[in-house]
Amino acid sequence: MLSATQLSTMLTLQDGMNKKVNPDWLNAGYAYLRAAMIESVEGIEHHGWKWWKAQQKDLPQLQMELVDIWHFALSDIIIGFDGDIAKSADTIAQELASGRNQVTFDGKNYTFTELDILDNLELMAGLCAAKRFDVPLFIQIVEQAEMNSDELYRQYVGKNVLNFFRQDHGYKDGSYIKIWTGREDNEHLVDVLNSLDINLADYSDQVYAGLKQRYPS
Repeated sequence: MLSATQLSTMLTLQDGMNKKVNPDWLNAGYAYLRAAMIESVEGIEHHGWKWWKAQQKDLPQLQMELVDIWHFALSDIIIGFDGDIAKSADTIAQELASGRNQVTFDGKNYTFTELDILDNLELMAGLCAAKRFDVPLFIQIVEQAEMNSDELYRQYVGKNVLNFFRQDHGYKDGSYIKIWTGREDNEHLVDVLNSLDINLADYSDQVYAGLKQRYPS
């Protein structure tokens, strides 16, 4: 389970990233759950679901989609508490400690611990389309994607640093280069994360330095 420190750290990072994009992000009306819905569908694509063609599951990219969804979900939760990080963290912690394994959607009860990852991704997409996010469902999907809480935290911090890196290198004005030596920046991030110890005191700085070293000059 995510610790109180991890939750506080991630929520603080998310608030900082959002402020970098727009200092008044809390009042901007951004459709964070719409973004989470799209990422849920992309997760289905990375897993593979088509019966009419051969497909191979891309687990690292599926995990990265889940990390992206967590960014959007945390943003939506922070908005729900008018920017109060402590209340946001407490609410997520209570949801995680509840032990709940069901969600009601469109009048039907779903026991998500009994569903496979594709059905759960589809359920999450539907909930996000209805402007709802369910934390226990999300964590179930994370576990089904072969991640534990520490791995979610590791990848979240990594992707948050990538978002800062993108902003620092022209993402907003369109000058950012997303393909480096034939590979997307997300793929380079996976390599950087795999080369570092999560317990480093300057972990986030090391991730940033690793990306900078690989970025085309």
